[in-house]
Amino acid sequence: MIIRLHSKNLTRAFTRPVLVSIFLLTNAFVWYSYAIIILQKSVDSISLSLGFMSNMLIWGIHFAALIGSALIGVYLTRILGGRKRFLAIWILIGTFASLTPFALGTTDIWGVIALGWIFGFSFGFGMPNCMGYFNIQTQIENRGKYGGFVILSTGILTVGLDLLGISGGLFELTITLAVWRAIALVAVAFSKPTMKIENTKSAPSYRTVISRKPFILYFVPWVMFALLNYLTTPVGQNVLSPSVLSDLQLLGNVFMGAFALVGGVFMDLVGRKRLAIVGFVMLGLSYSILGFANDTPAWYVHNVMNGISWGILYVLFVVTIWGDLSYAVPSDKLYALGVSPFFFSKFLQLTISAQIVAAIPISAIFSFTALFLFLAVLPLIYAPETLPEKIMKDRQLKTYLEKAQKIASKAQKKEKREKEKEAEEAESEFQVKQEDLEEAEELVEEYY
Repeated sequence: MIIRLHSKNLTRAFTRPVLVSIFLLTNAFVWYSYAIIILQKSVDSISLSLGFMSNMLIWGIHFAALIGSALIGVYLTRILGGRKRFLAIWILIGTFASLTPFALGTTDIWGVIALGWIFGFSFGFGMPNCMGYFNIQTQIENRGKYGGFVILSTGILTVGLDLLGISGGLFELTITLAVWRAIALVAVAFSKPTMKIENTKSAPSYRTVISRKPFILYFVPWVMFALLNYLTTPVGQNVLSPSVLSDLQLLGNVFMGAFALVGGVFMDLVGRKRLAIVGFVMLGLSYSILGFANDTPAWYVHNVMNGISWGILYVLFVVTIWGDLSYAVPSDKLYALGVSPFFFSKFLQLTISAQIVAAIPISAIFSFTALFLFLAVLPLIYAPETLPEKIMKDRQLKTYLEKAQKIASKAQKKEKREKEKEAEEAESEFQVKQEDLEEAEELVEEYY
């Protein structure tokens, strides 16, 4: 299949509302990636005086505040006067929250607990609304591609800030975080109000959402993927040298960013379900490779396949599928529920995953993970395709027409070349006959 992006169509697709929604999501994701670095630095600074339960308490409060505020924050949009005003308030709170390390003492456990709660709340309570705005401003036939741009730009900006040395010191990181968050207010000024669109559509209740079969069939594999993937993350830290681990992480991130965009484009061409199955199967194969050969070359192969799978599944399960399953009604609650396993698994990674890895043989971990990732494909087999069949058929028809036009154009060019060649041969033959005629005329004049 040939993918061609025409500049005219690309410009038409990336309208101002779409660009604003992409930037707002990217800004929030980058902000949180550095907020978690600040919180991790604060935890590390008092780690000598912390026990296991204290570490659990800090991260538990942080992620409980994040997930809980996300589930409750979906009810605040109308109360605060619409999505545009809500987003502006959310960004302002995030900007001031970025500066809280200066106001709170991060050298004692209570200061770190307060910082964890503030970061979790300031990110979580507005995130479903931001993703709901993205869902409103994008069409289902292009949502995968736009989601790919969100993940790719998030990775590029996160790495770019890191290369500039922003993550070196707590002071520089905190100031940069506040400025970066405040920039999103400019994007909100260019955003379109959505109240007229949403007033005519009622949002489903949480009970309705979790009782829907399509939601369950996508949610269960996503939960299995998130939990298993993050529980196995510390294995590499235990068996690989820091330099090799750093190279592997860079390699995985490069492939994740590239295939986030590639996977997003293909989601809009062949559907979400096929890409989800491909991502799970590839990830299961990568862990199977580590189960058979736990050496450095196997880790490189694993990280490449893992990056490709993460790029596809991150776009699908964080940005795309929950908006598709909202069926044109406000999608905030689906995003609040759908993205929560990602943060719960992150909590497990930061707290108990190291203990689990220490208690279970490494080969058994990889075999167990591969088995359950393959089992996660089973619900997807019965899951419905969320990309409308008409869109896929129209695009297939368009592809066939483009190929037919290309073949016809080649045939016309070939026919034209053949005619030109025949004309040249005829002209050459005519010139030969003309020369013979002139020679005959000369003979007649000479003898007669």
